Amino acid sequence: MQLILDQITKSFGTKEVLKGASFTFEQGKIYGLLGRNGSGKTTLFNCLSAEFPADSGTVSLVDRYGQTRTPKQGDIGYVLFTPVVPEFLTGVEFVKFFQEITGDQSGRTPDQWLDLVGLAPDDGRRLMRGYSHGMKHKIQMLCFLIGKPPVILLDEPLTSFDVVAALEMKNLLREMKEDHIILFSTHILQLAQDLCDEIVLLHQGELEGVDNAKIHTPEFESYIVDLLTQDEGEEEVEA
Repeated sequence: MQLILDQITKSFGTKEVLKGASFTFEQGKIYGLLGRNGSGKTTLFNCLSAEFPADSGTVSLVDRYGQTRTPKQGDIGYVLFTPVVPEFLTGVEFVKFFQEITGDQSGRTPDQWLDLVGLAPDDGRRLMRGYSHGMKHKIQMLCFLIGKPPVILLDEPLTSFDVVAALEMKNLLREMKEDHIILFSTHILQLAQDLCDEIVLLHQGELEGVDNAKIHTPEFESYIVDLLTQDEGEEEVEA
């Protein structure tokens, strides 16, 4: 499956954030989205997830048979930087509810699903209002494992995790990627190097792939910084 973005634009008042962003994402890969603060990473995710519409351009899914369609509800899952869960339910209650509405045919019990993301039975019987930020993120990731949306968007997914939880989540993402297109935004270059199959820059409102040969070299950091700053001098002259 492919996710194809073609000339996506988005403005807020007179500020043009996305200026014709185009890229093709492939199933089975983890993509890191890098960009400076204010470059439009969250705006792009909001457009893809239909939080709000793009001003122009198209988003398409192409299946393995070459059939193209517009994404429908349930095709794109979005994990926000601050995870949102129904805090009046326990973990077990929520997983059971989610299994029912998605028609889960895995045969797993709620406890088995929770164990898959490292949540103990005792935690599963607590109200989620008492869950840590990382635990809530795990619940959201569990929704994607059960619901299986083709595309998963993650906004700064591992920033608040401790070392152990971050490793667990990275391993989970690696296991999931075969059946999904996974795209996450991050400002941590080391995380992008460690986890990503490909890296995409959002700069000057457009998307640009990074040379894969550079990702695991000592020059990677300076290479990315150069790409993200190379047009600043031209902008100052034009202004």
